[in-house]
Amino acid sequence: MGVRKMGIGAIIFYQLCVSPFLPPSCRFYPTCSDYCRKALEKYGLLKGSWLGINRLIRCHPFNPGGYDPVK
Repeated sequence: MGVRKMGIGAIIFYQLCVSPFLPPSCRFYPTCSDYCRKALEKYGLLKGSWLGINRLIRCHPFNPGGYDPVK
């Protein structure tokens, strides 16, 4: 099993087992976890992780959020 698939698996675990118990707080669409998963699938471990981390940094109460797909 590759490292990329392990990362995607961790995100899916979070989406199915952790996220349902937390209040919705993401300011973006798609959600930050969906964005990270799609970035890993499209760009691989290094660039996908970099894009996901940058997205998480931007997800805060002072950012208006909105539609922000993986490009």
